[in-house]
Amino acid sequence: MSLSRWDYLVVGHVTQDRLPDGSLTPGGTAAYAARTARALGLRTAVLTSADDSLDLSAVLPDIEVYRIPAPKSTVFENRYTSDGRVQFLHARAAPLTPDAIRGARFILRTAILHLGPVARECDPALADHIQADFLGLTPQGWMRRWDGAGRVTPGPWEEAEEWLPRADAVVLSEEDIGGDEALAARWAARTRLLALTRGARGCSIYIGERVWHLPAFPAREVDPTGAGDVFAAVFFARLWQGNDPVQAARRANCVAAVSVTRPGLSATPTPEEVARCFENHQDTKTQR
Repeated sequence: MSLSRWDYLVVGHVTQDRLPDGSLTPGGTAAYAARTARALGLRTAVLTSADDSLDLSAVLPDIEVYRIPAPKSTVFENRYTSDGRVQFLHARAAPLTPDAIRGARFILRTAILHLGPVARECDPALADHIQADFLGLTPQGWMRRWDGAGRVTPGPWEEAEEWLPRADAVVLSEEDIGGDEALAARWAARTRLLALTRGARGCSIYIGERVWHLPAFPAREVDPTGAGDVFAAVFFARLWQGNDPVQAARRANCVAAVSVTRPGLSATPTPEEVARCFENHQDTKTQR
């Protein structure tokens, strides 16, 4: 049994995303966030589940991976239409639970713990079994349901009232909450800090009853997949490193804008892109 110390540990399924031609490409919050954290220069690890055919060392270079064995990897299909994204879940890997950690015979300790479910795979109780200085949540995957055909639809975040007060920061998208601004405000009142991403319109930062609206950085969008995960990784990291929330969100907006200019995991930033973004970003007037 070993004790490991990381700067950034993300928990969630690394997925196989089905493309229109039927081929599979790796994705998922765990992949996008971990690769971004590594580009930030952080010692990064992932706790995930996937079958043996998914080469996680290639997907997550220079990142420590704890794989829970599974007969299948999680497979999503995203179809983008004029009305938004339609999503299907075709397969699901093993759940990530405290028992899974005990079974793997390791104890984890990390500065930042990012619980990033995509298909209700993360037991929130993991936060009681992994030592962390900062707890960041991207609850999108806890808010998904799917029917017998795998079509994904929104559902309630059943653990919200328990876990919002415990989180240091929460990142959601407008899509996650169905555009329900009142829900975002209610949840913000229950947690320390909540960021609501708005795609090409930037993001809103809620601290209690105070709200800041920050514009996005201009970008030629090629593929928006994973941009919210990139934003979350930068946001959580900069908060942990001492940025105030508005400054952290501006930097996260900048890196997320870079990410939409390339498809798939190639969208995750390089260290050089992160450095340029941080050096060159201009503070803009905050709208309230």
